[in-house]
Order: sequence, then structure tokens, then C-alpha cells
Amino acid sequence: MLLISWNVNGLRACAGKGFSEVFSQLNADFFCLQETKMQAGQLDINFPGYQSYWSYAEKKGYSGTAIFTRHTPQHVFYGMGTVDADGEIIYDDGNIHNHEGRIVTLEYDTYYVMTAYVPNSQDGLKRLDYRMKWEDDFRMYVKALDKRKPVIFCGDLNVAHKEIDLKNPKTNRRNAGFTDEEREKFSTLLGEGFKDTFRTLHPDEQTYSWWSYRFKAREKNTGWRIDYFVVSDRIMQNVRAATIHTGIMGSDHCPVGLEIEL
Repeated sequence: MLLISWNVNGLRACAGKGFSEVFSQLNADFFCLQETKMQAGQLDINFPGYQSYWSYAEKKGYSGTAIFTRHTPQHVFYGMGTVDADGEIIYDDGNIHNHEGRIVTLEYDTYYVMTAYVPNSQDGLKRLDYRMKWEDDFRMYVKALDKRKPVIFCGDLNVAHKEIDLKNPKTNRRNAGFTDEEREKFSTLLGEGFKDTFRTLHPDEQTYSWWSYRFKAREKNTGWRIDYFVVSDRIMQNVRAATIHTGIMGSDHCPVGLEIEL
């Protein structure tokens, strides 16, 4: 099974930069997108043999996620489920996180597949407090899913976890995506039953998935690894490859991939 995740930074723009060709070239079972920046009906994009599931932000031209898949799910959940005191998951519009189209979860017989676009803490860390709340609630949600069956989740998680995950760690110490708080939240999640697949398989490899559009960052490979595939501990043994497709253009992010036996 091959899964691909890509922050396309606007699917309508990416569609004009070869998105369909990349989609066909990678030939994935699941193709997960973040930052589609679309509302329903703004782009007619379909691929033979695939179904697609979309979560839209209420704010136009902002955020948004989608999954294209060859495999019909048992259930589809949009947004972050709220976990009650009994560990049950409730999906409703009352969840404070579900206005920005950041999560799609597909349920299958023996596993879940989820795409997630984690909020950016923004310049001046003005959204860091909200991000911390989001992280805690997201961790509860993923753990509640994991109690039922193994989880594969992917996306732009907006954090470079370790110093190896960005070009200039010292000068970015208090910048969004590399604060101690964000990194600690990701460490906590991984410590509660999950694996960062790329870092597990490539402990010493310094490869990036995002580059600023400024200062010729991609040309100089001054980047960050902020796009991930994370899996439940108990299926890490089924992972065959974790890849970062640095040569694929069309966005300020490149696609990342996972090969797994399910």
C-alpha cells in the first residue's frame, strides 16, 4: 500500500503547475492533501478509480484538506472528534477546532487513515496558545482512535521536531514551528504510542519537505521537515519505506510518502 501526503498550498494554483501529472506519476492508494484553499465546487478535479473526501474551511481561500483513495472506507469523519469522559468520540459542529477544515479521517476494517493540517503558530507566536490547545485535543482524538484500531496519520504538522529537521536550528529557536512548546507536544504524542516513520527508518538523514519562497531557500536547500507520516507503534513493523520527494515541484512543500503492508 502506498500513501502520499502533500501540502499543495492552494490546489487551484497547484493544478496549474502539474498536479495531475504528479498524481498519476506517484500512483498512490491514498493521496492526502493539506492547504487546498478551496470551497466546494471551485475546482472540478477527479481521477478514474478514486473517490475523494473534502473538508473545507469556513473562511474562503484558507486551510482545507482532502483525501483521494482507491479504497472505499467504512466511514468518513470530517474534523476533529471530541473525546468524552468515557473515551467515546463525538463528531459535531460544536468542536472549537472544526471551522478550518483541518482533518479528514477514513475508517477501514483494520485501520484508520487521517490527513491533518496542524495550525501554524504564526508570526510573533500569536496563535501559540491556541496551537497548544489544538495539540492536546488532537492527541486525545488520535489516542481514542488508536484504542479501536491502528492509525496512520499524515500531513503538514507544522513542527520541525529535532534540530536535524531544519537547516538553521539556532536562529529559529523561537520561531513558529520550532518552539520548545511545539516540539515537546510532538514528543509527547510520539511517546504515547506512535512513530515518526521517516525518522525511525532514517535516523541520521537530513532531508526537508518545506522551503520558504523567499531568499531562494529551495535552491539553497535551506528547508524544514514539517510533513510527516505517523503510525501506531504496533504497525511500524509493517512499514516498508518512508520517502520525501524533494524533486517534485508545484508547491513550497514537496510530497512525502509511506509504503506499508496492511
